[in-house]
This record gives sequence, structure tokens and C-alpha cells, in this order.
Amino acid sequence: MNYHLFQLINAAAGQNDHVDDAFEWAAVWLIYVLGVAAAVPVLGGLRQARAAAVVRVAAVLGVAFVTGQVVGAVSTEVRPFQTHAVHQLISHDPGSSLPSDHATAAFAVAFAVGAFLSWRWGAALSVLAIIVGFARIWTGVHYPADVLVAAVIGAAAVGVVDAGGRAYDRWARRRRPSAATGH
Repeated sequence: MNYHLFQLINAAAGQNDHVDDAFEWAAVWLIYVLGVAAAVPVLGGLRQARAAAVVRVAAVLGVAFVTGQVVGAVSTEVRPFQTHAVHQLISHDPGSSLPSDHATAAFAVAFAVGAFLSWRWGAALSVLAIIVGFARIWTGVHYPADVLVAAVIGAAAVGVVDAGGRAYDRWARRRRPSAATGH
């Protein structure tokens, strides 16, 4: 099913140079646009004394990165162009395909911003993350499952950081001295 869906998407590549150019650009450069766009709510969070939320966004990126590296290290899935005839529109080194690092970063940032800073910004960034993931398939360097797993990793990282953050908040409230008792 994964390869079949890949074929359906990648078969359309190479048919229209303008469309290919747009997806090539998105596959390589849109992640940077997403990062710059994410800086708006992140910097806004710092200005509004929401540093804990910004720290949680950064923590999600860290958790997602480490998780992606572990999954990639144990995965035996190689890139589509290594085992199939594909329309490969961008160059890429061979190696582990699962998960897509670009999509992992994009979804982690989008979901973290949505969870901790602004759901509207998170929704807009999620659209960009979907485009990044789709472009990686279109250009022949990832399978759909690589992008889906990246989205799951991003969502799971948000869940882990949210649970850890809530546990920390409860612990910190218990540790603060009460104004009435001085303890």
C-alpha cells in the first residue's frame, strides 16, 4: 500500500515543469519558511512572558529529533529511488527513508506551536508541514509512510512534552512556599 500510494503521487512528477519546480522548491526550502513563520509566535511568546511555552516548543523539537534518529537507526526502509524506478526530482544521499527528517521537524514545530502558543499559527504551520511532506513524496525521496510516521512522531513529542510539563508544573506548585505559612 505504501509503495502503491507513492507510485500514485510520484507518477505525476515529471509531467509539468512548473508544478515540479514548485514541489522541488517546497521539498528543499519550505522548511525554512516554516521555521521563520514559527518564529513569529515563538518571539511573541517570549515578549508575553510565556517562556515556559517557548521552552516546551524547543523541547518538542528535541524529543522529535531524538525519536526520529532512533526510528531511522532501526528502520530497514531505504529511499524509494534505491529500490524502484522513480521520478527523482531532487538529489539525495541513499540511506534510511523512515522517517522524513524534514517532515518530522515541520510537524513537530507546527504541532508544538499549536499546542503551546497559538492554535491558529499551529494550524497554518500544519498546512505548510503537509506541503513539505507531500513535496518529499512528489520529488521521489520519501514514501507516504515516512511522512505519516514523521507526523506521528511530532504529535507524540507534543504529548510527551505536555505530560512532562504538566508534571513539572504540579511539582513546582508544591515546592513554592506558601505566602501564608512562609514554608
